Amino acid sequence: MTDPSFYGPLAQAAEAAGFDSMVVPDSICYPLNATSSYPYSPDGSREFLDGKPFIEPFSLIPALGAVTTELRFVTFVLKLPLRHPVLVAKQATSTAVLTGGRLVLGVGTSPWREDYETLGVPWEGRGRRLDESIAIIRGLASGEYFEYRGECYTVPPVKLAPAPREPIPVLLGGHSETMLRRAAGSADGWLHGGGNPDDLPRLLARLAELRRQAGTADRAFDVYAISPDAYRADGVRRLADQGVTDVIVGFRWPYSTGPDTQPLAAKIDALRAYAENVIAPVRRENS
Repeated sequence: MTDPSFYGPLAQAAEAAGFDSMVVPDSICYPLNATSSYPYSPDGSREFLDGKPFIEPFSLIPALGAVTTELRFVTFVLKLPLRHPVLVAKQATSTAVLTGGRLVLGVGTSPWREDYETLGVPWEGRGRRLDESIAIIRGLASGEYFEYRGECYTVPPVKLAPAPREPIPVLLGGHSETMLRRAAGSADGWLHGGGNPDDLPRLLARLAELRRQAGTADRAFDVYAISPDAYRADGVRRLADQGVTDVIVGFRWPYSTGPDTQPLAAKIDALRAYAENVIAPVRRENS
């Protein structure tokens, strides 16, 4: 939600400072008239999004991948049920190939009913479309002929080329019981969307319990979380003890209306300060 010309320098600065990944949001359009609220802002307001620049993720990530070598890029989150899964599979596999396997596909359903209305996609059945879309993307990302027949989508035997060398990790975003259960049962991880920090321990405990119930507790599983604890080395350790593998940090209040006026130099200074005060001590302890 900042000047798009900042993205490349920020990605390079983050990689140089020792960050592992960069999250890339997905926002298609901003309606003039809307009744939907945002579930993660303090008051449910969505006005902070009005006029904010969002570059489409599969356009932005290859550009950032071209100026970095190790930084991963996480879609946070792609509104998957709004798109046809074969097209997303093509975009995701192309992006994974161009970045050398550095794409992490975070997906969700979107809280905006207006997105669905604008694109002529039914709001109802979005959860089922999400499930089928993930199965189709995974199947097509193999690089082999893949066929699918479901309630929402039918895909004849087709093959995509090129295909990435390794499977694309698929993480689910959302705080509902249904999304937590989906993540625990079939995803490669879960993305926390923010909101009230006091809710995070409960969400993490419930996710762990659902993974035990699903028999997936021993499987590799990434958990990205937003928390005030992420800004202190001892706080990162506490989050790790709760099952968090990655923390998402930012250095300005994201819900302010109007344009971002923080200069690029200040953003890069904040990245470097975080690396010095948090990343370095945590890595020294873990080495």
